[in-house]
Amino acid sequence: MIDLRSDTLTRPTEAMRAAMARAEVGDDVYSEDPTVARLEERVAGLFGHEAALFAPTGSMANILAVRSVAGVGQEILCEASAHIARAELGAHAAYTGVTMRTWFHPRGQVDLSMIETMFAPDMGPFFVPTAAISVENTHNFAGGAVLGIEELRSLREFADDAGARVHMDGARIWNAHVATGVALAEYGAIADVMAVCLSKGLGAPVGSLLVGSAETVADARVWRKRMGGGMRQVGILAAAGLHALDHHVERLAEDHAHARLLAEACGVDPDSVDTNIVVVPRDDAADFVAAAREAGVAVATVGPRTVRLVTHLDVTRDDTEKAAAVLARLV
Repeated sequence: MIDLRSDTLTRPTEAMRAAMARAEVGDDVYSEDPTVARLEERVAGLFGHEAALFAPTGSMANILAVRSVAGVGQEILCEASAHIARAELGAHAAYTGVTMRTWFHPRGQVDLSMIETMFAPDMGPFFVPTAAISVENTHNFAGGAVLGIEELRSLREFADDAGARVHMDGARIWNAHVATGVALAEYGAIADVMAVCLSKGLGAPVGSLLVGSAETVADARVWRKRMGGGMRQVGILAAAGLHALDHHVERLAEDHAHARLLAEACGVDPDSVDTNIVVVPRDDAADFVAAAREAGVAVATVGPRTVRLVTHLDVTRDDTEKAAAVLARLV
């Protein structure tokens, strides 16, 4: 089976497993795991921030990040199909009392004029105030679309003028960096707080990080424990993240090329594919997925009329060409 359902399906390489086995560990709840400390320091530095916090999941990293910029009864603005709004099971409302309002863009992009219109300043005990604006880069449900750096800078300028903060869901920020050449620190300069993932395109088995100020990370460390996310000798997992940063970032370009090949096979314009995700409109989405699986290719529905294909570390060029032939026949 050639599995294109998600880039979360990657399995650790033998070299990554060896790095995990060698990891020096300690008790991270006491902040005594040296491998975790190295990972956190490195990732914070890559994005130009003071500190970072290792979390077991991307959803937890996002929850911790969002609660650091928006409090109970406040709102965060985001795009309508953003992961924090659509795919985290209402966690931000359930755990931290944050509400959301959304703008819509078919490519998940920043719509500054709409954000300016939606933004609600604090007008006393009458209306919900906007505390923060969230962006997702790359944007999962918009087909791995990259958000333009100039539009992000304009958003940052607006947020500064309005007294709002910016959260970036950077689960696949590594893909944006490789696709555009924009430095990670330039993306980091847009956001007050970020969540970045190691277990998607980078191929680590577990782990995301919250990135922000030292004060934000110190507070998030308490909340991580409160939410059941305190981990002990977790350097074994952090070592996988360090290995991924050393060996699996630049190779993301291969995944992007494979995605464009699959897009063409499915009748999608390859030029519309920025990174490693292909969204295929299909009125028969469920039947298409079933037929592809029967032919040896696993793809996923992300809506009643939408199929998603995701390339990743475990999908070779040969796999891609075989999958493309199968999908072209089905189309």
